[in-house]
Amino acid sequence: MKKELNYFWVGNDYGGTQSKLPDFIMRHAGCAAVTACDSCIYMKLYKDKKALCPFSSNQLKGKEYTTFFQSVKPYLRPRLMGIDRLDIFVAGFEKFLREHGQDDLEVLQWDGDNDLKATVEAIKKQIDHGFPIPILLLQHQNPVFDDYVWHWFQLTGYDERPDGRFLTKAVTYGSYEWLDFDKLWNTGFERKGGLILFREKQTV
Repeated sequence: MKKELNYFWVGNDYGGTQSKLPDFIMRHAGCAAVTACDSCIYMKLYKDKKALCPFSSNQLKGKEYTTFFQSVKPYLRPRLMGIDRLDIFVAGFEKFLREHGQDDLEVLQWDGDNDLKATVEAIKKQIDHGFPIPILLLQHQNPVFDDYVWHWFQLTGYDERPDGRFLTKAVTYGSYEWLDFDKLWNTGFERKGGLILFREKQTV
């Protein structure tokens, strides 16, 4: 079974591209802010979260993106070690939501030490409910994932293969690729990153 979310373009790039930001520091350490920015754009376009950003089209110009990025950046500025914990991302993104009148979303962290089976189910549930998944990867022993080390990016789809493999669609650097999630999740290091999960708040 394969499920992919719709997404958006910034010029010829699939989503935001960190390397094209005007701010030197953010070009090298702004991946968390880019991921938050892209989550806002996605949820405005496809989840009707109108307060999150001004865009109504999935075809953006680079200048439009960078202008909007400037409004997200203050909430997720990198520390000395970057934004290397899920709770830092949650706190910054929740503050952005509150201050932009979007109080109907929960932002939850899913730690990287959760087991693979439970994490696969969490991913399927999020994608099936139409939400992208910000993910933080810290270290990894497999050189296949070198481009994702110490990096925030998005998961926007999954593919359950007949051979038992579970692939996830990873979006970053203005492009995407399908990754074997079993190998991605098992980093080989004690300290891990994890996922950010979005959930609609229940009204009483």
